[in-house]
Amino acid sequence: MHIPFDNSFATLPEGFYSRVNPTPTTSPKLLSFNDSLAKLLGITDTDPLELAQVFSGNMIPDGASPLAQLYSGHQFGNYNARLGDGRAILLGEVISNNGLRFDIQLKGSGRTPYSRGGDGRAWMGPVLREYVISEAMHALGIPTTRALAAVATGDDILREQGMLPGAVLTRVASSHLRVGTFQIFAHRGQIEDLQTLTDYAIARHYPEADGPLGLLKAVCAKQADLIAAWMSVGFIHGVMNTDNCSISGETIDYGPCAFMDIFHMGMVFSSIDRESRYAYGNQPNMAMWNMAQLATSLLQLAQDQDAALEEATAIIHAMPDQIETAWLARFGAKIGLQNSTKQDTDLIQNLLDLMQKDGADFTNTFRALSGEDARNQFTDRDAFDAWSQDHKERLASEPDPLGTMDAANPAVIPRNHRMEQMIEAASAGDMAPFNRLMNALATPYTLSDTELAKPPSPSEQVVATFCGT
Repeated sequence: MHIPFDNSFATLPEGFYSRVNPTPTTSPKLLSFNDSLAKLLGITDTDPLELAQVFSGNMIPDGASPLAQLYSGHQFGNYNARLGDGRAILLGEVISNNGLRFDIQLKGSGRTPYSRGGDGRAWMGPVLREYVISEAMHALGIPTTRALAAVATGDDILREQGMLPGAVLTRVASSHLRVGTFQIFAHRGQIEDLQTLTDYAIARHYPEADGPLGLLKAVCAKQADLIAAWMSVGFIHGVMNTDNCSISGETIDYGPCAFMDIFHMGMVFSSIDRESRYAYGNQPNMAMWNMAQLATSLLQLAQDQDAALEEATAIIHAMPDQIETAWLARFGAKIGLQNSTKQDTDLIQNLLDLMQKDGADFTNTFRALSGEDARNQFTDRDAFDAWSQDHKERLASEPDPLGTMDAANPAVIPRNHRMEQMIEAASAGDMAPFNRLMNALATPYTLSDTELAKPPSPSEQVVATFCGT
């Protein structure tokens, strides 16, 4: 196998990471490999047996520079001064065929200096869950880390449920730089390292940015767009801690995440989010909170603290309008508007209010707007009829409302009950449900499998999701 490594993070000072090799596994077996992504990354000569060895961590490919990255972060609002990659190892970076730089990281590859008592492993359920959801997000057009490979290790690991089959995920990202990567150097007062990191981040992600506050402004804009994209497909990240907030604007760390079935602004699935901090409707606030923590770190680099604080405050305070603009564009398209304006906010919000009141399915309701079944998604059909009349009047001036809606509203998403069924089957050695999901989710705006579009029955509903650590 040839992986064209071109490593840059490994050239930073050693205080940014710890060099560590993956822990070997007993009998690795390839569960899935993303051939199209591999070709984009320039990975060639892919033999399945060698793939299993490399992406389980048993074999270190030529040119790799394995390391675990250091970072800290706020977890549910509480600062943890030393986190880092506790069960992930960055193999290295490649420059893809389209000229972009990507990290290749093993997740679940064994203990590192940052494991804090954990085993450094992952069990098969969360590995396949992240594989499916991250690739589904990519197909939906939402910035995300991607899945290159999933490998069963042949080793069982202990979790609260008992002994479970182990696995390793190979994750690809524009980088794994997080808000928490900046926080740890700021917290320690390591200003030189903070400056080095900032310069590196600007050069890698935002070369047009003018200094630390230019970086802050660019990251805020990316986060505003990302949050609107999440909300437009009913996605709830579930653990928006600052160590899970990527400065590249990609969705990262799919732990207790979920897609809504029944719509509700306060929807929470994460078993560890006991106070609904990261509920669906609170995600814009949490994105701004995270960006405020990034601003606090970057302000340490300013020569004129008063002027920098004023500028950073203005950047953060601009985020509500940025998120609202991005949200309006996304949700306007979902109801057929190519160029929505603030005057359309009430029309969109009135529909969401009806959906919440009636417990309507988020995905199927929006998808039905371009067909003839939308009315049947509601119990209060008189109220929907009144809304529909206003909707039709607004669409009268739109050039292609049906096409706009079909392009904005997926027909199929990774529904929680289907994910649980897939994990149960895969744990027993049956990968057919996984492959079925992957096939359907590759073209989410086309309904190729009607069964996967159906919401769960009452007995199939999933009320909590778990991170798997």
